[in-house]
Amino acid sequence: MPATERETLVAEAVLNLAARERAVPDLMHDLTTSVAALVGVRAAGVAVLDETGKADCLAISDEAFLPLARSQFELGEGPAVDSIRTGAVLPPVTLRPAGTGPQRWPRFSARALRAGVTRVAAVPLRAGEHAVGTVTLFSTTPSVPVAQDLRLAQVLADAAGAGLSQKQALRTKDESIGQLRSALNSRVVIEQAKGILAAHLSIEVGEAFDRLRSHARARRLKLSELAGLVVRGEIPSGLRAIA
Repeated sequence: MPATERETLVAEAVLNLAARERAVPDLMHDLTTSVAALVGVRAAGVAVLDETGKADCLAISDEAFLPLARSQFELGEGPAVDSIRTGAVLPPVTLRPAGTGPQRWPRFSARALRAGVTRVAAVPLRAGEHAVGTVTLFSTTPSVPVAQDLRLAQVLADAAGAGLSQKQALRTKDESIGQLRSALNSRVVIEQAKGILAAHLSIEVGEAFDRLRSHARARRLKLSELAGLVVRGEIPSGLRAIA
């Protein structure tokens, strides 16, 4: 039976996530873009919880939804918060405006609806046997992710978790979370670099991030290292155009 184009893309994504050795922020970004594209949702985000109980969004496929993803941890409610706490799959939840019936996350729902998000779901991110975070699916259309969609999202998350485990030969949950926490700290620097580069070149923040990633990959630099240079005022000439 001939493979379909989508089946081929899924196989390539799984291989990419599980086998390629690279920095954790790049791995998580590739996970979110693969989930969003192959599952067919508006955006996908990865969030992790550290050993102190603090959580944050590590990567998201569409930067426009980053404030919404992060707001869950400011509010203490939302799909990522629930999924991280349980380490289990969160089936699709339809978000409803205030006054239209029971709401699971009233404050998050209000923000999500303002951003155009009407349905959410989540699957755990596991490194080995340990759940270290979650992948949240944000939908802006009437269609709801079905069981097969969540299975695919889980397969992609597990592939990324396998790549994460292979990279550091992780043995314990604390080690897994520690590595992801380090990646979260790196993201702070990356966020600063995106803003600086966008202002310096008068471009959108999303394009600034694309240029940083392309430049780092072309020169085999860690994204966080390149971001650190930009934050310190050292902007390589190669960032003026996408490599």
